[in-house]
Amino acid sequence: MRMLPSRFNPAGGLADFWNEIRRPQPYRWPILIVSILPAAFMVWWGVNSTQYGEPERPQIEYITTLDPARSEAEIAAEIRANQEIKDLREAEEARIAEEKRRIYKEIGRASGMDVEEIERKAAAERAAEKAEAAAKAKAAASEGAGQ
Repeated sequence: MRMLPSRFNPAGGLADFWNEIRRPQPYRWPILIVSILPAAFMVWWGVNSTQYGEPERPQIEYITTLDPARSEAEIAAEIRANQEIKDLREAEEARIAEEKRRIYKEIGRASGMDVEEIERKAAAERAAEKAEAAAKAKAAASEGAGQ
């Protein structure tokens, strides 16, 4: 079986290179050196580069801040206390947000803006965001229940 000559055979290219480099030309060596420089630079850069692997993940055995001998009543009391703190924070954030809206309304009125229209648009946006969050929560709950 006879093999067909391949387009990707480097023998012809090497023969042409050898014929050209043997010809006496005044710039053949500088041209050869300049031609080799990019490849030599890439090899030098690759050899000198350092790549670090991912650090080893720490091994966590258990959380030591909670007493493992807690009773159900203690756990429930702690949850209630945390929920009260959370509710207080949310109420304070809502109060601050309302105060900001009041201040911005005053600034808007002083600037000649229609603050009532702006407030209606903002209320509609908040309602849409709340409805979207409720829909996502409902979808997540139904997806979780289906598993």
